[in-house]
Amino acid sequence: MVLLSAPRWLRSRLSDRFWRVQEVLKYARHFRGRKNRCYKLAVRSVRRAFVKSTKARKEKKRLLRALWITRIEAASLEHGLKYPAFVSNLLKSQVELNRKMLADLAIYEPKTFKSLAALAQRRRQEGFLAALGDGKEPEGIFSRIVHHY
Repeated sequence: MVLLSAPRWLRSRLSDRFWRVQEVLKYARHFRGRKNRCYKLAVRSVRRAFVKSTKARKEKKRLLRALWITRIEAASLEHGLKYPAFVSNLLKSQVELNRKMLADLAIYEPKTFKSLAALAQRRRQEGFLAALGDGKEPEGIFSRIVHHY
């Protein structure tokens, strides 16, 4: 019988239950108290830790998106635009940068962000002029709604 390595030989000699227990205890090594030694306590703690880490990953995405929006809002207010107007006018101008990129541009490339703000401002003014039309409202019409698709 030829064995390639000692751990494989050892693993073949011990039961599967032993290795399942070791797998759980491996994830529980950094816990305090008996939770890192006793299997019954470690299973509960490891399961709770995995559930919390999954929830934390989703929460991290929410927090980062809120941070990016805050940064974009602060930078766009410097250029005289509120956040919703800035983002919607960029979309109407077919600038498809996501919020993470816009936030990075606001911090590290202020001149580029300023040009984007000017573009959004111009698009906003064009929208106002298009809504006014030639200045003559038809009879019986009080306002027009312009749809941009």
